[in-house]
Amino acid sequence: MTAVTRAEYCVIACAEAWRGAGEILASPMGLIPSVGARLARLTFAPELLLTDGEAILVGPDGAPEGWLPYRRHLTLVTGGRRHVMMGASQIDRYGNQNIACIGDWTKPRRQLLGVRGAPVNTLNNPTSYWIPRHSRRVFVERVDMVCGVGYDRVAEHPVAGRFHRIPRVVSDLGVFDFATPDHSMRLASLHPGVTAAQVREATGFELTVPDDLPWTREPTPEELRLIREVLDPKGTREREVPNPATAGEAVR
Repeated sequence: MTAVTRAEYCVIACAEAWRGAGEILASPMGLIPSVGARLARLTFAPELLLTDGEAILVGPDGAPEGWLPYRRHLTLVTGGRRHVMMGASQIDRYGNQNIACIGDWTKPRRQLLGVRGAPVNTLNNPTSYWIPRHSRRVFVERVDMVCGVGYDRVAEHPVAGRFHRIPRVVSDLGVFDFATPDHSMRLASLHPGVTAAQVREATGFELTVPDDLPWTREPTPEELRLIREVLDPKGTREREVPNPATAGEAVR
């Protein structure tokens, strides 16, 4: 069996976001988070609910398993019983996320997706983030516009953040959490082949880095088989996160 690729470590890191979650709705956005959620459902998190993005509950193979009308979906969303993994055009040390614009929102240099459902997601159910290209353009000191709400803002309005939690941020370099006294971002694990110095260089703010920093865990042989033969047999994950051995560099 060929060596584990960087993309496959990212799949595992995303899957781990739903470990021990119980019977909640997993809402992964993007290819690698979707493969990760389906892998979790097939292995260590069989209680997870998955949808087709419309109104049908589906299994890891996409086969229909039930009906999820919009009113029931909203009940899960607003009651803390969903864990969404979103993207981020910018994210700061406290987990504030921006997907709306670059520059002043009254006259932005670049228009992006818009705020969309980010405030509702972050205030009403756990929200993690997937960032396929870790750089100072994304990991910034201060986001240009707050869409997803971070820990510093929730601290100012605690009543609004009853279900607020950011379990993890996964990038192509490592895994991050907010397990610090002030809920600022911490490097929780490195993907094999990456150094803490590389992560610091690619991050636009000061990170907490533990002395006993672990590696992101390897997939088991069965998990690797499922990723390669069942969930993503065409290898599209490798286009989203090229392996450094073939891409030529570990830090972008």
